[in-house]
Amino acid sequence: MATLYVSPHPDDFRSLLTLIAAEFCPSSRPRTLTEGPPASLMPASRPTLVLGAGGSESVLSGAPAVSWYLANQGKRAGADTKQQSQVWQWLSFADNELTPVSCAVVFPLMGMTGVDKKLQQSSRAEMMRVLKVLDKALEPRTFLVGESITLADMAVATAVLLPFKYVLEPSDRKVLTNVTRWFTTCTNQPQFLKVLGAITLCEKMVPVTPKPNAAVNPKAAASPKAAASPKAAASPKAAPASPAVESAEAEANGPPKTEAQLKKDAKKREKLEKFQQKKDMEEKKKTLPQTEKKAKPEKKELGVISYSVPTAPGEKKDVISPLPDSYSPQYVEAAWYPWWEKQGFFKPEYGRKSISDANPRGVFMMCIPPPNVTGSLHLGHALTNAIQDSLTRWHRMRGETTLWNPGCDHAGIATQVVVEKKLMREKGQSRHDLGRDNFIQEVWKWKNEKGDRIYHQLKKLGSSLDWDRACFTMDPKLSYAVQEAFIRMHDEGVIYRSKRLVNWSCTLNSAISDIEVDKKELTGRTLLPVPGYKEKVEFGVLVSFAYKVDGTDEEVIVATTRIETMLGDSAVSVHPADPRYQHLKGKMVLHPFCDRKMPIVFDDFVDVSFGTGAVKITPAHDHNDYEVGERHNLAFINILDENGLLINVPPPFLGMKRFEARKAVLQALKDRGHFKEIKDNPMVVPVCSRSKDIVEPLLKPQWYVSCADMAKQAADSVREGRLKIIPDHHLKTWFNWLDNIRDWCISRQLWWGHRIPAYFITVNDPSVKPGEDMDGHYWISGSSEEVVREKAAKRFNVSADKISLRQDEDVLDTWFSSGIFPFSIFGWPNETQDLNVFYPGTLLETGHDILFFWVARMVMMGLKLTGKLPFTEVYLHAVVRDAHGRKMSKSLGNVIDPLDVITGISLEGLHALFTDSNLDPVEVAKAKQGQTSDYPNGIPECGTDALRFALCAYTSQGRDINLDVNRILGYRHFCNKLWNAVKFAMKTLGENFVPSEKAQLCGEESVSDRWILSRLSAAVALCDAGFKAYEFPTITTAIYNFWLYELCDVYLESVKPVLSRAEEDSSSQRQALVCRQTLYTCLDVGLRLLSPIMPFVGEELYQRLPRRRPQSDPPSITVTLYPDSEEFCWHSEEVDRDMEFVMTVIKTIRSLRADYNLTKTRADCYLHCIDSATASLLQRHSLQIQTLSYSQAVLPLTSDQPVPAGCAVAIASDRCTVNLMLKGIIDVEKEVAKLLTKKGEVEKAMEKLREKMAKSDYAEKVPVKVQELDAEKLRQSQTELEKVKEATDNFKKMV
Repeated sequence: MATLYVSPHPDDFRSLLTLIAAEFCPSSRPRTLTEGPPASLMPASRPTLVLGAGGSESVLSGAPAVSWYLANQGKRAGADTKQQSQVWQWLSFADNELTPVSCAVVFPLMGMTGVDKKLQQSSRAEMMRVLKVLDKALEPRTFLVGESITLADMAVATAVLLPFKYVLEPSDRKVLTNVTRWFTTCTNQPQFLKVLGAITLCEKMVPVTPKPNAAVNPKAAASPKAAASPKAAASPKAAPASPAVESAEAEANGPPKTEAQLKKDAKKREKLEKFQQKKDMEEKKKTLPQTEKKAKPEKKELGVISYSVPTAPGEKKDVISPLPDSYSPQYVEAAWYPWWEKQGFFKPEYGRKSISDANPRGVFMMCIPPPNVTGSLHLGHALTNAIQDSLTRWHRMRGETTLWNPGCDHAGIATQVVVEKKLMREKGQSRHDLGRDNFIQEVWKWKNEKGDRIYHQLKKLGSSLDWDRACFTMDPKLSYAVQEAFIRMHDEGVIYRSKRLVNWSCTLNSAISDIEVDKKELTGRTLLPVPGYKEKVEFGVLVSFAYKVDGTDEEVIVATTRIETMLGDSAVSVHPADPRYQHLKGKMVLHPFCDRKMPIVFDDFVDVSFGTGAVKITPAHDHNDYEVGERHNLAFINILDENGLLINVPPPFLGMKRFEARKAVLQALKDRGHFKEIKDNPMVVPVCSRSKDIVEPLLKPQWYVSCADMAKQAADSVREGRLKIIPDHHLKTWFNWLDNIRDWCISRQLWWGHRIPAYFITVNDPSVKPGEDMDGHYWISGSSEEVVREKAAKRFNVSADKISLRQDEDVLDTWFSSGIFPFSIFGWPNETQDLNVFYPGTLLETGHDILFFWVARMVMMGLKLTGKLPFTEVYLHAVVRDAHGRKMSKSLGNVIDPLDVITGISLEGLHALFTDSNLDPVEVAKAKQGQTSDYPNGIPECGTDALRFALCAYTSQGRDINLDVNRILGYRHFCNKLWNAVKFAMKTLGENFVPSEKAQLCGEESVSDRWILSRLSAAVALCDAGFKAYEFPTITTAIYNFWLYELCDVYLESVKPVLSRAEEDSSSQRQALVCRQTLYTCLDVGLRLLSPIMPFVGEELYQRLPRRRPQSDPPSITVTLYPDSEEFCWHSEEVDRDMEFVMTVIKTIRSLRADYNLTKTRADCYLHCIDSATASLLQRHSLQIQTLSYSQAVLPLTSDQPVPAGCAVAIASDRCTVNLMLKGIIDVEKEVAKLLTKKGEVEKAMEKLREKMAKSDYAEKVPVKVQELDAEKLRQSQTELEKVKEATDNFKKMV
């Protein structure tokens, strides 16, 4: 076993790093000791990891090496080579950039080094600079590398641990929002909490008062109990020592101090006394009466601005008032949606005389995957709607006749459960107390009161659905279609009645579909709660018992995980080739609790290697056994009724609840000597997702759909290319399911839903034999009793008055009505205008998790009932998971309402969501802990546009989305950047600006104009291609890069000089006009590009722009044409290539200016070029270079032209060298003198340090931590010395 030696000091961040890394590899976690490593180990410093024992040890020493090894063991060092390189870079950053400045600031506070205020202030400034670099890097990220915690996060978080505890005050943390968010997320992970405990963040930077030294007991630290707990080794409780605990230990155990050491200690005590006096004075001041200060005006929270102009619902929003100073979602999203809706922009009829008129641009139709009426949208729904609405808006803006049809599913089981619970809670009544008709009235009443919440959420998300066409699957129109579909398929024999095993929920008293069965994996013996039982029930064990062989002394041992089902056994099965049982052919075994004799059957399905090779067969309660029973014509003995009570069994088991019988049967087997053993057994338990009951396979007469022929047609439609599934890696799953399909059970024993329109026929005529429930001949379906009676009279050749009818009590599976949704919403089977125009649809977009339950069934039923595919393309998006890759689950606390992301919610608000929860209290506590870990400060207000943009940005085909809600905030900042850019641009355009009637080149564009129009055209092409290929990250990246990095960072900055001197002469005026037209085109097209994904901010800003043709242009960006590559065809690779080179030169100049701290001083810049072509290129871009690099003059030179003396030099590329004139700007001699003084100071400090480290007793007397700090100081000083020498040489060249 590996041994990890760490420091007991609670603030030894290097040891803490290794302890945290060890927590991430639980299976191979080393034992932890806080004593020093054995002297035989070299080097004997901490942390040290010793691998192996007995003279063959491998020793890893130092935090980077130890933590890298441990992180590798726990698979936290990067998923691939690229990530490993990134992790190593961050390790280097923590070690070389963060640790030195952190220690320089914190150690004086802890009394570990002397206090030099000037040095401490400069170190603090440097630390803030480094942390701002980190903050910028974390802006778009949850973690530093990849989508989960890696060693990079552990190393950097422990490097900033002490600053967060002792230095970074609330005002600092406000500046470092991303770092603080990331640090809090990391330190709230269970592995961090185990080692660090709860972290108290710094409120005010003050010296850390040394605590009384409670030296760590080496024996206790080395004991197995202490060694097993990293927290015991590293937490403040385990080691309540002073900040200089290791020095104190050395003092207590070492030789007498020298005179110099005693003087040093005296000085330290003096400083501590002064500090204590100062503290006492501060405390005294607090007790004195304070003079009243003038109250400062309360600051309004940044970014929270409301729209306050009175606007009636449906009226157009005020766009005359000036834009607020900054972007605020509350302001932007107000009033637009009701106006869009009232104007009819979302209807396919908009702008057309008739939807039947041919549209040369085509028709786009998509129906919404109908959400459950009981439901509330979560981020998975938000993703679906962000994608679907973006696609719908894009097609609408392309001029197509566009319909996105809304709808809601009646959600049979879910709705019935909700209303039953409500009735019991409010009135103490069950549905049986009310009766079927009254209960259904109650459900409709609930639906009418609560059922439109989901529509409200969809509107908040900006979904451009045609609400006039909204459908509910229990509406008369859709109910008629469901009834007609059943009747046609039943008459044709595609729907038939059969008695088979179904998934049965005893709590719901209903069969349930596969999607409503959760598979709970158990590793062994587990106690689970089951509805209706006070005590938890045991699962995950395998019970072995014996059946006696009739007429012999032999016995056959079998095993089962459901011992109660042995009461329904009708055979024992063995493999035909198993030599152990050949002599038992034709033999019977005896049931111990009744006089049942059961055959021993030989069947290939038995696994010879499992257990004894003999298997008990219960055909009525197990899917595999059912098939064995069919093959061998065994008895099907049903031992459970619909409520889970035992039937058809001998006393004392008769009438028992199934899991009480489990205990009773086991005891009875023991009493009779049949029990053999019980052992742990990994297994999967089927749990009803609605009732949390254990699902039982139960034999029930049900209605089934024969799927083989329909499935073949559906599979062939894809094989033949008539239906396209995107992405195509889902094809394998599609074919596998359809090619091996089973018939579909469509009966549900509920009251809420579409009642099956099938009637059992009783003929009151002695000439007609009475029918049985399972005989399909006696079941007839029809739209009314009258129709069925006529059908029955014809079938049985009797008069209608001799026919008695009994309608089936069951309702249809919800997926049956969903399967015909694409055409039932348009009035099928009636011929309607909508059906002719919009069916078949264009696209079906949904999550890949319902590919079988919904998509395949829509295709099968569409082909069967209409002869047409319901759509020609299926796009399956990824499933949304949380930032840690976990499935969204209420018990994990990671199910997030998109409205909470849009409007923001506090941590307390998130916790409050569990107030009326049905979750177990333990699960509630776990969920709240998950929320605290992920959202320690709640969820900030992000707005709809930022949420939609984030969801689309992370939707890459072929993988699930690990979405961190905090990253959405980054896109709110992007909205603010857009806002500021348009505000600035509108000010630049001026009130009297009139855009040209058409976006086109005039031939007078500057190099900046031509470049930005080239980039705009490239963005248009990328967005167009992205929408066509469903590559949403391509679209969001193109929009983001154009607005942020090209328009804002480069173009707007580079044209400021052009616009500022617009009035100088006619040429300048003309150039400024061309520039303004270019800027307008960028704003106009850029806003149209982002409108499908960010509809609110797109509309708000677009409405502020002047129109090219005010009389004829559309009233809203929603119905304005989407930019097209044919119109915006100005992309030039040559222009892009030239500008890329120019930007390299600009960045080199900026870097050089930063090196010499030229923050406000402009300097001449000489660009030494390899040839005249390069010089000419840079000359054409000289104004841009001058503006963007903050240079005085930009002078391109060819290779034969000399560069003046006194320049600092940097290489931009093989084609150009940058020379920045510093002579005359800075006093070279003074700078050289400063540097020489600095060099002397550094060399003196290094010499002193080397002398200290060279002493013979240094290694023994000086604590290991101090030795490490000395080595680090020496390394830093060497680096500093090299930089000083390099700078001195550069300055000397200028003289």
